[in-house]
Amino acid sequence: MVGFDMLMREDFIGDLRNKYKFIEYNIVGKSLCGRDIGCLKIGSSKEPVLFAAAFHGMEWLTSLLVLTFVKNLCKAIYDNKFINHLDIKTALNKNGLIVVPCVNPDGVEISINGAKTAGEYKDLVTKIANYDSTDSWQANARGVDLNHNFNANWEQLHQLEEKNSIVGPAPTRYGGENPESEPETKALIKLCKNINFRHVVAFHSQGEEIYWNFGEKTPEKSKKIAESMAKLSGYKISSPEGLAVGGGFKDWFIQEFGRPGFTVEIGRGKNPLPLGDIEDIYKKIENMLLYCCII
Repeated sequence: MVGFDMLMREDFIGDLRNKYKFIEYNIVGKSLCGRDIGCLKIGSSKEPVLFAAAFHGMEWLTSLLVLTFVKNLCKAIYDNKFINHLDIKTALNKNGLIVVPCVNPDGVEISINGAKTAGEYKDLVTKIANYDSTDSWQANARGVDLNHNFNANWEQLHQLEEKNSIVGPAPTRYGGENPESEPETKALIKLCKNINFRHVVAFHSQGEEIYWNFGEKTPEKSKKIAESMAKLSGYKISSPEGLAVGGGFKDWFIQEFGRPGFTVEIGRGKNPLPLGDIEDIYKKIENMLLYCCII
């Protein structure tokens, strides 16, 4: 199978950069195994929106979703056309969009092509995967779940992990020895501290749900925005429970900046969702993605 590294660099991002000179590409950090964590920027640098995907290895379909959206935006701008009656060029010249297609490139490679892609962590991955398939791998190469690694009620979540016998590196749900211990987490935090994002959207799978709140700093307008997102997509707004509470990127963003943050769980079924689902998922949520860019 073609490696996700090649898919990201050549088939999508490389082609976009070659064809659309107005798109900017920057490296915001490196993964544990030294893979690039890149971001794409379209439009104004004034209070852009951030889309971030593939926090979990087996949720690699979220990367293809946001890249498809970027590709369609670029084509509309280049051709000076509208998308669903929206003048996207004018909208993004006012407030831009930054996309991190793959927060966890090591985890995605492990999920698609196995432990052999984990470099010096190959033996660890093989061991904690119990010598079985890594298709359902969520963590990074060190067995840390990045969406449990942000410093947002991390201690409480860590205690809950221990109560559920999650006490060390694992394919999923282990938040690390300390909050913000992982290079992938640090890269996203640094990006958010360097750029004044007006709101962020984190993409996961699956369930067709939208999470919008976290603690007392959640802006009042967040729920209304989430309700509009739900109306446009047919998804439902929800509140996470149990081991899904705290430690996540949107939780940290809301807590740190007091600005809206959302988690969108795309699609339905069993992770990893099949590649064949991407077209139907995209059609269902394109209007929601456009809305998230312009509000």
